[in-house]
Amino acid sequence: MPTVFELFGLRFFFYSDDHPPIHVHVERDDEEAKIAVEPEVKLVYNHGLKEQDVKRALKLVKMYKAEIVETWNQYYD
Repeated sequence: MPTVFELFGLRFFFYSDDHPPIHVHVERDDEEAKIAVEPEVKLVYNHGLKEQDVKRALKLVKMYKAEIVETWNQYYD
């Protein structure tokens, strides 16, 4: 599970067998959410993350979208 980055106690990562479209998983403790990166940044699902953490994660994905896409392409190409 390649970690893209960690900020504010949230870990942003891909599963090694992930599939398009580009998305990122976010976890804190045992809670997890999935955020689509392309074609637009949006929440796919949330399994227990607090609303505040989801909002922060969405903002961070928007801020670091280019880096996430680049890391995805390097890992899966």
